[in-house]
Amino acid sequence: MDAFDFVNRANADYVDQLYQQYLKDPREVEPQWQAFFAGFDMGTSKAAGVTPGSAGQAAVQQAAGTTANEVLQIEIADLVHSYRELGHYIATLDPLGHHRPAHPLLELSEFGLSMADLDRQVGADGFLHATDGTLRDLLEKLREAYCANFGAEYMSISDKTQREWLQQRMEPNLNRPPCGADECKNLLKQIVDSQGFEEFLGTKYVGQKRFSLEGAEALIPLLNAIVEDGADLGAEEMIFGMAHRGRLNVLANVIEKPFELILSEFEGTGYKAEEGDGDVKYHQGYSKDRVTKSGKRVHLALSFNPSHLELVNPVVEGIVRAKQYYLGDNERTRVVPILIHGDAAFVGQGIVQETLSLSEMPYWRTGGTIHVIVNNQIGFTTMPKQGRFTPYPSDVAKMIQAPVFHVNGDDPEACAHAARLAIAFRQKFHQDVIIDMWCYRRHGHNEADEPSFTQPLMYKEIDAHARPREVYSKRLVDSGRVTADEFEKMKTDLRQKLDAAQVVAKEPTPRNGAAMSMGGVWQGLQRHGEMSVRTAISPETIRKVGAAATNPPADFNVHPKLKRLLQSRREMSEGKASVDWGTAEMFALGSMVLEGTPVRFVGQDVQRGTFSHRHACLHDYENGKKWYPLAGITPEQAPIIFVNTMLSELAVLGFEYGFSSADPRNLVIWEAQFGDFVNGAQAIIDQFIAAGESKWQKMCGLVMLLPHGYEGAGPEHSNAYLERWLQLCAEENMQVIYPSMPAQYFHALRRQMKRNFRKPLIAMMPKYLLRSEQSASTLDEFVNGSFQLVIDDPANPPRERVKRLVLCSGKVYFLLNAERIKQKIEDVAIVRVEQLYPFPQKEVQAILAKYRNAGEICWVQEEPRNRGAWDFMRDQLSGMLPETAVLTYCGRDEAASPATGAKKTSDLEEKELVGHALDLSPAERLKDSGVSRVPVAEVAPRRRVVASAQK
Repeated sequence: MDAFDFVNRANADYVDQLYQQYLKDPREVEPQWQAFFAGFDMGTSKAAGVTPGSAGQAAVQQAAGTTANEVLQIEIADLVHSYRELGHYIATLDPLGHHRPAHPLLELSEFGLSMADLDRQVGADGFLHATDGTLRDLLEKLREAYCANFGAEYMSISDKTQREWLQQRMEPNLNRPPCGADECKNLLKQIVDSQGFEEFLGTKYVGQKRFSLEGAEALIPLLNAIVEDGADLGAEEMIFGMAHRGRLNVLANVIEKPFELILSEFEGTGYKAEEGDGDVKYHQGYSKDRVTKSGKRVHLALSFNPSHLELVNPVVEGIVRAKQYYLGDNERTRVVPILIHGDAAFVGQGIVQETLSLSEMPYWRTGGTIHVIVNNQIGFTTMPKQGRFTPYPSDVAKMIQAPVFHVNGDDPEACAHAARLAIAFRQKFHQDVIIDMWCYRRHGHNEADEPSFTQPLMYKEIDAHARPREVYSKRLVDSGRVTADEFEKMKTDLRQKLDAAQVVAKEPTPRNGAAMSMGGVWQGLQRHGEMSVRTAISPETIRKVGAAATNPPADFNVHPKLKRLLQSRREMSEGKASVDWGTAEMFALGSMVLEGTPVRFVGQDVQRGTFSHRHACLHDYENGKKWYPLAGITPEQAPIIFVNTMLSELAVLGFEYGFSSADPRNLVIWEAQFGDFVNGAQAIIDQFIAAGESKWQKMCGLVMLLPHGYEGAGPEHSNAYLERWLQLCAEENMQVIYPSMPAQYFHALRRQMKRNFRKPLIAMMPKYLLRSEQSASTLDEFVNGSFQLVIDDPANPPRERVKRLVLCSGKVYFLLNAERIKQKIEDVAIVRVEQLYPFPQKEVQAILAKYRNAGEICWVQEEPRNRGAWDFMRDQLSGMLPETAVLTYCGRDEAASPATGAKKTSDLEEKELVGHALDLSPAERLKDSGVSRVPVAEVAPRRRVVASAQK
């Protein structure tokens, strides 16, 4: 290390903190710091003649010439620092009273002090609250600030400015700002409303699940404090995400969803089947404008969420990022994300860590999220000691150095203080903040659950513990800030409102979710519409895109191997060569940004492309400077970004879904590095992408590109789980395509934004075909063509001579066609089904009618029989066949693994399935295979007559 340069870059407080860690355990600091402090101690020891360490520091410093008073001040500074750092460990956080014992590192002996020093004048050494100068008073004030119902973790933050900012807002008021009578009444009313709402539901709707907030009622004043102060600090929208625990209460008492709408869901009058399948009431979302007490208008929205707890986290972040984008909220203070977590889920669900990892990434930043952990101290039936090994559930977030405020849920004033501090920090520093609200769960996991089966002792304590409303009201009545009559009136007023709302709720109540989903930036779009639309572009547009995207700046040094790529793309745009997949994509995206459609293209390695086919970002060969060919076509164009993501599918796909659902005017594309990696995001696919419209009337136009194809790359890089997508398809919820030509991909992308509705688009994308001359398009297909749902056989065999009609998708067409030409087969027609869902019934019927003499309709696929599109196509085709035709299957046999791990075996399987599809003899199938005789039983692919159907 050059002259220990890292010391010069660090601030003194940070070095002191590291030194204290070193003295406790040298292994806690990094090797370079161990070396530095060892040398420091050695030098000090030689000068003083003593062994350094926490017990001998005073002697060392005195021997080195430090006065006794200076030694004392050092010890007091260490004392203040230690309470700031460790005080939360002994704070009174648990409403049930299980507080932790004294921390050994806060004992007076650690600082060379004893009980005899309590009345000694020591000063405060930087502590920001006035004391009488004695050690006794300093300790008392430190404990009030850091060890009462509010505990702060913030000294691990490396930014000195942030630490000092927090100290200035915590220490002068000892983390308990004055609470006047009016404010206390307001807090009590919110606790009354929160608890009374739950009691009403429990009384009126016995046995119905509601996932009560009881035991954590202080969440309501905590969230409302964020809303009120946030509006004053510039927030115009707040997007909430949370699981089911307390959701109805938050909807009622924070988002201000009318009581009668919530109660109508209990009464069964608030659901209409024609609006989709719907969802249970404690998964529903809602949005509303709210006017704060200071007169500010703020839009609040609680996002829909399935039972998968933390799954909504990246979705909310994506929604917020999209809103910030179209509102021009570059400072990221106008739209604020707020995520509410359970303690067990925050630790146990990996999507939390993935979302935290996104929080500071440039194209995913939202300016800081306020995370509220509702720390019930239990997860279903699992106690914290079984669910984590760390002191707090919030410890998983230490990697982002967010301040953590631990607070006692029986103290609404402390909760409100934590909320105000959190939103102020977030608006100031644009970083995440965590509030860990310690509370308990009065009932079981749901109201029908019996928690004493597994936690009998805990629930005896809970049953004996006074409820938050009674705890806080007694405190206020005893202090004279609220009268007993005022308290009773609060309860009576709430009950009257709820009784009146229930009367209305029993009447037929229209559900307004569908209307809401088409408001705002969705205005003018429809839920469904015409699938086909004009997508062709002019030759002038192609030349304009091609010229701009193949001419780098004069001072840009193109990699020698990419010069040919740019030259070939220029030739393609001028009609001098057939167009490949990468260039077709360039035409599609370039033309759309010229038309004003912003493009957001993300995924692992998307800038270059996994298969080195895209090169949407070029790097200067000499200095590494970046050039984005499509970003500078014209000054007036819409923005376009290509961003490589972190190695995550689940959180990143959730974020992009949220972004797409929030703004339909953006083309949002996520590409999997390999198609099979999409299974890492299966929960987002199942719960949001496939079912979001049916459950919540939430639509999106997200495009998912999944490289798919059997080239002998093994089980993990062959199959994009086409079969799973088709199993999820119903009610035109999404589109699944398997394009075989670059022009088809071009038109599919443009079609996505040209129609007056939005549906997710899932595209099985090629690998082998990306540079294949067989799979190349003419320029005319971009200028005059459109997306073809079904592509008839371009060989145009005489229809009356066709005895076998082969239907297929994707790469296998080219394998079949090449062998057909080689074998000079004339009685087989090969037709490509390019869009699998929504199934192109009319187009397929026309093909069947054209080749009506075909006695065999054969579906051919690369995938094993239990994968791919076979089961789906069998169901679709069975009722459409001519009376004399039989439906057969050609492809690999059933397999537990997606593909073989041996390329030679894969190639042999491929040759065999092509031979079966074209009805070649065994000798022809095995010709040139290098194998003299292979029994069919040993070769996975074989043709099967699966079903025949009569019209």
